[in-house]
Amino acid sequence: MLRFGILGCGSIGGFLGRLLARPDGPLSGRARLAAVAGRDPVRAGKLAAELGCAALTVDELLARPDIDAVAVCTPSGTHADLGVAALRAGKHVLVEKPLDVTPEAADRLIAAARRSGRTLGVVSQHRFDPAARVAKTAIEDGALGRITSVLIEVPLWRAPSYYASGRWRGTRGLDGGGALMNQAVHAVDLAQWLAGPVVEAAAHTGLLAHDGLEVEDVATASLRFAGGALGALLATTAAYPGRTTRVAVNGERGSVVIDDDELAYFHAARDGEPTGAYGAYGDGNQAADHCPPPSEPPVRDRVGLLRQPHRDQLADFCDAVRTGRPPLVDGAAGRRAVAAVHAVYTAARTGRTVRLDDSGNPLQDTERNP
Repeated sequence: MLRFGILGCGSIGGFLGRLLARPDGPLSGRARLAAVAGRDPVRAGKLAAELGCAALTVDELLARPDIDAVAVCTPSGTHADLGVAALRAGKHVLVEKPLDVTPEAADRLIAAARRSGRTLGVVSQHRFDPAARVAKTAIEDGALGRITSVLIEVPLWRAPSYYASGRWRGTRGLDGGGALMNQAVHAVDLAQWLAGPVVEAAAHTGLLAHDGLEVEDVATASLRFAGGALGALLATTAAYPGRTTRVAVNGERGSVVIDDDELAYFHAARDGEPTGAYGAYGDGNQAADHCPPPSEPPVRDRVGLLRQPHRDQLADFCDAVRTGRPPLVDGAAGRRAVAAVHAVYTAARTGRTVRLDDSGNPLQDTERNP
């Protein structure tokens, strides 16, 4: 049984707390909640009363010997500092996305985990969606052939009241970026998990529908992946009324589309099947064969998040601690997502194409092609 403490009592801290306080399914006998801590003691006390656990300060929580692991659910720019402190206190650490807001901060956290010998994981729950698992298996098995292109579309709306709800939102230091770093980093991680690392980016960003933010509300990018596939990215919080997030991966033998966490389209040419001079124009959707729709609507938390993907990621993290293997989303994976986002920001700021190696380290900038 892994005993968790949660740092941060906002919406995601409360969501993970409810999963841990009432474990079921994959979490049964694996994890339970021991305590929560936050900057606002009143808010922490209310959450602790709801979840039936202790409300502590951060220092008190990290000093508790009956807490084995810490979930860091605080503003993004505080993740590395709090994660390092938890690792030094001998805790395993699971960090809400992103790992932090810069690759350098991510490196500090990864190095601290290596020194401590403790497990470090990053919440990227969409890798645990059934649709994502089907897509990953198909790509690894070669069912789509060579991957040729990737589309990442995150067309959301966030009203000014959203940014006003927390003083850290929309700030460069604590949010790290806008629509891309905060909202679209999940889709960037999923795309890299499916198609391989981003190794090149050219981009534009803008602040077009919100006043007073330090970060963008629209980002577009042209991407190149390590295997040669080309990609297009749109991330925005200025697309009223907001639409669903979509990741599409296309290959020479098939294509897959994940829309709103569901397998919206899947088609792979079967062995010996000719692809045809003009393809099938989207006909022959095989999605239901690979990922049948559920008989009942999936269970969501009060904040609208699906419970199953987070619950399965928590179970994976617990198993990783128990067995000593890396979790599915480890520190290196979390860093690659941050590095890809930073490559887009750097490309937009400088007007140059930014190149990365497979680990997300910068190689050199080259002039953008006219």
